[in-house]
Amino acid sequence: MSNINKILYIRVGVNYYKKINQPLASGDSLVKLAYWNISTLKQDEGVNILPSVPKFDSFCIIPSHLDFKQEVGNSYNTYQPFEHKAIKGSCPKTIKFLEHIFGEQIEIGLDYIKLLLEKPTQILPVLCLVSESRNTGKTTFLNFIKVIFGANMTINTNEDFRSQFNSDWATKLIIGVDEVLLDKIEDSERIKNLSTAKTQKAEAKGKDKVEGDFFGKFILCSNNEDNFIKIDINEIRYWIRKINSLENDNTNLLDELTKEVPAFLYYLIKRKYSTECKTRMWFTPDQIFTDALKKVKESNKTTIEKELSEIISEEIAKFELNEICFTNQELLALIKDSGVRASRSQITYILRNKWALLPIENPSSYINYSYKYIDGKNQSTGEEIRKGRYYTFKKEMFIK
Repeated sequence: MSNINKILYIRVGVNYYKKINQPLASGDSLVKLAYWNISTLKQDEGVNILPSVPKFDSFCIIPSHLDFKQEVGNSYNTYQPFEHKAIKGSCPKTIKFLEHIFGEQIEIGLDYIKLLLEKPTQILPVLCLVSESRNTGKTTFLNFIKVIFGANMTINTNEDFRSQFNSDWATKLIIGVDEVLLDKIEDSERIKNLSTAKTQKAEAKGKDKVEGDFFGKFILCSNNEDNFIKIDINEIRYWIRKINSLENDNTNLLDELTKEVPAFLYYLIKRKYSTECKTRMWFTPDQIFTDALKKVKESNKTTIEKELSEIISEEIAKFELNEICFTNQELLALIKDSGVRASRSQITYILRNKWALLPIENPSSYINYSYKYIDGKNQSTGEEIRKGRYYTFKKEMFIK
C-alpha cells in the first residue's frame, strides 16, 4: 500500500476505479479516477488481479502540499498531489511581479500565498484585483497561482459560479473568477458566506447533492473598479487592490514566472510570516484595507445611505469626536435639511441591515451636538442632554 501512487486500480466501498492520465491543452496531464466495473476489470487484467487491488472504505479530501498523504486512515484522499519541489535559487522576476500586484501590501501578499501553501485550511479574505486599465497582470496573476497549485485551483466565469451545479469547484482550494461581474445581491451573499464556510453541498448534473468539507479561497479579477460586486459598509471579508498597468508588455511573463516556481517555493518556505493570526481570516480589517475597497463600498450605497454617511462623518469631524449618537428621528431631520427625501423606515433599514447597528434597548440619556450658521459661519451651539433610543456611530466606521 506504500506504493499507492504507482497502482492503476483501487476499490472504494464496493466500486472499482481506474487511475487515468487525462491530457490537458497545456501539455500536462491530470490524474482522474474513472469508475471501472468489475467485469471490465477482469476482462482487461484477468481475475487474478482482484486480490491485489487496494481497498478503501471511502473517499476523503484532505488538502496538503508539503506533507501530502494519499491514504488517510482507511480512506482514499482525492486532493491532487502537489506537483512542484522547492529548490534553492533566485526568483527576482516573481518578486518584482508580486510587488506590482500587492504594492505597499507586498508582505501581506507574500503571507497570503505562503498560507495557501502551508495552511490550506486557513480561512482567508476574498482577494479582488481590479483595474480599468489594460495590461495590468491580473489574469497573469491568476494563471501564475494556477501554475503553482495545479488541479487544486480552477478559473471560472460568472456563469460557472452562478450555476447550481458546482461539483467542478466545490472541492478546490482556490476558485478564481476572471472578468467578474457579480453585481446581484445573491452573488455577493453567496461569496460572503462561502468565504468563511466550513462545509458546502456539491451538486453535479443528474446526481444528488453531497455535503463535504469546504476550504475554498476566492480570487476575483475585474475591469470594473466601482461595482463589480455588492459590499456593505461593515463588510470585512474583502481585500480589494487596484492594479496599475505594467511598465512593459512582456508576452513571455507567465513562462518566466513558471521557471522560477521551484525557487519561489523555497523562498516562501524559508521566509517567516510578517503577520500573526489575529482573526478567523488571519488578517485584520486594517491590514487589508485599501482605497479600492472604500470606493466599492461607496459605489454600492443608495443616495440616502451616502447622505447619511456624509452627515455623520461631518458631525464627527466637526466636533472632533470618537463617536456620536443620533436617534432615527434626528437623522431623518438632518437628511431632510440636506434636501434628500427619506422615511424613517428607510433609515432604519440602512442602520440595521446594512450597517448592522441597533439602538439601545430602553430610552436613555445621551449628548446631542448641534450647530447653526451665525454671521455666515458654521458654529457650535453647544451640547444638549437628550433622552431616547439612540444609535451610536463610531469614528472608524466613517473616517479613515
